[in-house]
Amino acid sequence: MKSPFLWLGAVCAFVAVAMGAFGAHGLKAVLTPERLAVYQTAVNYQMWHALGLIAIAYGHALSPIVSKLLAWAGWLMFTGIVLFSGSLYLLVLLNLNELGMITPFGGASFLAAWLLLAVFAQQNNKNR
Repeated sequence: MKSPFLWLGAVCAFVAVAMGAFGAHGLKAVLTPERLAVYQTAVNYQMWHALGLIAIAYGHALSPIVSKLLAWAGWLMFTGIVLFSGSLYLLVLLNLNELGMITPFGGASFLAAWLLLAVFAQQNNKNR
């Protein structure tokens, strides 16, 4: 399989688990409940989208005909992880509230990725 998305998904999942453990054990006593909830949102979204990247990797391998859609979906999903979860991690850990302005761009990347995945699925069903 020649797709970067399995590796990216695995690395993002590893980082999500590490960040989740750090939040649960290292930050619980330091952060307010509100800040901890923001941090946990970043971890949750990162893990779900890491799994999405892994699914995209397998779809990419199975259907090279429309793999451009999946490649775009994968890169948008990875961009979403960096912008959405990354900005929330930095917002909480460095107390940089201005980074909250970046978070919606990550959310938009997630939405676009899932939409492209749906389009891929629809096209793939038509081709069978």
